[in-house]
Amino acid sequence: MEEIASEVHACNKCPLWKGRRNAVPGEGDIDTSIVFVGEAPGHWEDVKGSPFVGAAGKILNTLMTKIGLSRNHVFITSVVKCRPPENRAPNPNEIKTCTGLYLDRQIALIKPKIIVTLGSYSTVYILSKTELESETVKGITQLRGRAYQTNFLDLPVSVIPMYHPAAVLHNPKYRDALEKDFELLKTRFAKLRLPGLQ
Repeated sequence: MEEIASEVHACNKCPLWKGRRNAVPGEGDIDTSIVFVGEAPGHWEDVKGSPFVGAAGKILNTLMTKIGLSRNHVFITSVVKCRPPENRAPNPNEIKTCTGLYLDRQIALIKPKIIVTLGSYSTVYILSKTELESETVKGITQLRGRAYQTNFLDLPVSVIPMYHPAAVLHNPKYRDALEKDFELLKTRFAKLRLPGLQ
């Protein structure tokens, strides 16, 4: 994982590197059973070089704590590792480049039992690499609320799509849905008898 992180910090394979302060490879426990995959670094992630450290990160931390899950016991990363200009959405070429070089390798190394996808871009990417590719025509509103048992990179995983925590900042009505999805995550953890919940 340190080797991947070093490659991310030196990466110039797409134009996003030109505007970054810091690349954000991801961080956390590489022996974990759960990986959270977001969209892309935002302002504070770009400043600090760590994932989910801004306002959306505070929401994520609160939701994890509420179900007894420590940030230290998960791995958190994103589809692209550099902040897109003005926080725009990553484009298909950026996603293709970054996931192929880094995200896929990170997941293959960790071999998680659960992948939580935060927002549309990570959900579509992860599901598009599984036998559930046809599901990606649906929006995150239709995809969230359940766990999808599938295979990603030939690894058996439960994929749990959720709204991105930043959605709560723009519309508080998403808070209830996110809390329900974290309860689903807790249930899935228990069903799979995974270590990590307090």
